[in-house]
Amino acid sequence: MKVLEITGGKQLSGTIRISGAKNSSVALIPAAILADDNVTICNVPEITDTDALSEILMYLGAEVRRASESIVINPATIQNKEIPEEQAKKLRASYYFMGALLGKYKHVEMYFPGGCSIGQRPINLHLKGFEALGATVTNDGNKYIVDAKELKGANIYLDIASVGATINIMLAAVRAKGKTTIDNAAKEPEIVNVATFLNNMGAKISGAGTSEIRIEGVDSLKGCFHEVIPDRIEAGTYTIIGALIGNYLKVDNIIPEHIEALTSKLMEMGVELEIGSDYLIVNKPENYKAVNIKTLVYPGFATDLQQPFTVLLTQAKGKSSVIETIWENRFMHIPELNKMGANITVEGMEAKINGPTKLIGTDVEATDLRAGAAMVAAALKAEGTTRISNINHILRGYENIVEKLSDVGAKIELKEI
Repeated sequence: MKVLEITGGKQLSGTIRISGAKNSSVALIPAAILADDNVTICNVPEITDTDALSEILMYLGAEVRRASESIVINPATIQNKEIPEEQAKKLRASYYFMGALLGKYKHVEMYFPGGCSIGQRPINLHLKGFEALGATVTNDGNKYIVDAKELKGANIYLDIASVGATINIMLAAVRAKGKTTIDNAAKEPEIVNVATFLNNMGAKISGAGTSEIRIEGVDSLKGCFHEVIPDRIEAGTYTIIGALIGNYLKVDNIIPEHIEALTSKLMEMGVELEIGSDYLIVNKPENYKAVNIKTLVYPGFATDLQQPFTVLLTQAKGKSSVIETIWENRFMHIPELNKMGANITVEGMEAKINGPTKLIGTDVEATDLRAGAAMVAAALKAEGTTRISNINHILRGYENIVEKLSDVGAKIELKEI
């Protein structure tokens, strides 16, 4: 079993460079299927999620070449066949193959996707969108068969502004006949990045980043060159770590507007920040003020940053509150933090944090990806040594996390026990 072993209490100084966005990359790789020739995507993080998606592409017959931070995909040799359960369940984002294969071939067979167990994550909005475009959905246990004689543009209203459903419907609609409108679309930067990619391939998409996305279907899409935006969740995670133990820690290659909900709360807490055009410098303050946060869809406070931010709140004087509105199982890191000395209680969808409390190193578990990030943050702050198990969750979303933290002064090792 692999664990992360971290000795806490080390000040972090230097520069951490942020990788390409996981949540963009995991949609862009399946979207490459829609092209008729070579696609090059650069700034793709080397994480297990992107590896798993590349494996599915190769299983379907695509040529996939990885070169440094880039991935080159030739979809011309793809055979549209059933994606096995073993591959689909490795990560949630495998569901983007539904929209891409349906858009290009009008048929897809695959199993229900996997991912972190952070709450109910149905794909009914995706399937309703496909049906609105003219597809028939058949469910056989965990297997879905989505088929259409042709796809026709439609007006689609999303009951929830779902990132996954917004992207998946875009992938199917770009090759549909006529015009499609997605109302109550999600507005995340990753959606804009995917829409830009599709437009570079010849799609006609407007309104990405607003609540109404308009798509005019085209007959074919060509290959292109595209760059993944910086990962705002990785940027936010390292900024929070800097707020805990940073000594003028620079977080580089970021888009500051993407994490404004976080940086405004950090400044409210008394954290010292210098924000540049594509970087920030964070410094640990003497004292932290207690604050309340509520997770919301973008541009609100990101649910993916709630868990590491809770670690920071354990160091604030007084009572803080975290209200989670996105995922009902997003407090699984709380028992692990309490093992380390935190004083946190959970009532329904609200966590109440009493601080400040001293964190002490011990054995903990990464119950999901962002809970794993929270455990890393807590371990770096804690006195003594912490061992984090189930670290595959962490490696799914943070490229070279051991190297990046070691380079700025952390004592962190990946060990086999």
